[in-house]
Amino acid sequence: MSSMNDEEVLKRFMPLFAPKAVAVIGASTKGTALPNVFIRRIREFGYEGAIYPIHPTASEIDGLPAYKSLADTPQPIDYAYIAIAAAQIPPLLSSAHGRLRFAQVISSGFGEVEEGRELQDELAEAARAGGARLIGPNCLGIYTPRGKVTFAEIGSRDVGTVGIVSQSGGLGTDIIRRGFARGLKFSGLVTVGNCADVTPSDLLEFYFADAQTRVIGTYIETAKDGRRLFNILRNSAGAKPVVVLKGGRTKQGQAAAASHTGSLAGDDRVWIALARQTGCVLVDTLDQFIDTLLIFQALKAQPKHPTQGVVLFGNGGGTSVLATDFYARLGLDVTPFEQGTIDELAALKLPPGTSITNPVDCPVGTLQQEEGRVAEKILDIIYGSGKPDALVMHLNLSAFVGRTKPEVLDNLVQAALRVQEHYPGQAHFVLVLRSDGDPPLEQRKREFRENAVALGVPVYDEMANAGYALAALQTYERFMNRRRLGMK
Repeated sequence: MSSMNDEEVLKRFMPLFAPKAVAVIGASTKGTALPNVFIRRIREFGYEGAIYPIHPTASEIDGLPAYKSLADTPQPIDYAYIAIAAAQIPPLLSSAHGRLRFAQVISSGFGEVEEGRELQDELAEAARAGGARLIGPNCLGIYTPRGKVTFAEIGSRDVGTVGIVSQSGGLGTDIIRRGFARGLKFSGLVTVGNCADVTPSDLLEFYFADAQTRVIGTYIETAKDGRRLFNILRNSAGAKPVVVLKGGRTKQGQAAAASHTGSLAGDDRVWIALARQTGCVLVDTLDQFIDTLLIFQALKAQPKHPTQGVVLFGNGGGTSVLATDFYARLGLDVTPFEQGTIDELAALKLPPGTSITNPVDCPVGTLQQEEGRVAEKILDIIYGSGKPDALVMHLNLSAFVGRTKPEVLDNLVQAALRVQEHYPGQAHFVLVLRSDGDPPLEQRKREFRENAVALGVPVYDEMANAGYALAALQTYERFMNRRRLGMK
């Protein structure tokens, strides 16, 4: 278990997330190697620090002065991106002479294969001898908007609040790209591969100490320091939500993990128990992982009244019925309003075809009344009388786009946000934008999602996605409520 306090953890790991000098090993004079691509990407991303290519013979690479070794650069290096033959790396690291903080080894051929395990031990020892912490090997890199460094081709430049550690580089790329498309903003993402030195536990400690990070996500195949990981999560007492996507939860998955990062994945029952005892949320798929991170990014958990009662509001009766069943299976209640609420809604004299019992089903003709502002009257009654824990507004965009004025959709969301302000902390507001995949509709959906996310509204593609996310939020809220009441 680490004995460092938060200040010490931040001092040790912040240079990884905001490096002032970066070394790149493996770039070629022809400019076609992966490290050359990395140099171009961080320049395009706006990196402002020094970049030092390391090359045995070249004097210049990509217009930058090159140096023969890590010990020869004009200033100490915070982060080195290393992609050369596996056997060449240990001598390189051992000769750093304390002038390198973090070495990220992209190269494979180490502990993920039987014949590379000794070389991986040698690599870790060489890093220690040279004074560096080792990330990897067999990983892709880091993505840190605050440090303006990225290995990924696509990703937001905005500094966000979601901190990620991924044992898979490819999945790390998916998290960045898909997260970007859905509105996630990251405080950082580190791929750790084989975890020969730096482990997910180390980075979890950093994210817990880091004020910029408010929600933590990890894709993990094994925890070599499982007891330490458990203690970190337990001692955090749910201070920040932690979402865990665990690889290797079945026997077949464990075999796949062993061949991927040389990991022994562990018994699934252990991870279920860990989640129950520490309040972290265990998810099964990448989509659930991103959806859950999104809801924690956007919404503030309400431990005093964990999410239970949900109101569905939108157009599409069959969609609502299916969602009611699905939410019930997730432990969320979509139950009819009491008579008083129904009477108040009936007094609005909404057009025929409008259902006001919960789910509240409104044809487009109803929702476009007063250019969408009629929703404010409906929602004000729902919040004031129905008192839901969450409201899911679902809009089938094909019924709106091209048939109503563009401002109707915006007015619907603005109406919901105004009602939210009148009832602060009462209900979570979630938006579902459904589409049939038509390209013009998808473009409008992307634009509308972007606007909604900017207003702090989590946006989902389907009712099921929103349901999974709300159920995850409920799990965390219930854990925090038990902590609040002194219960185990």
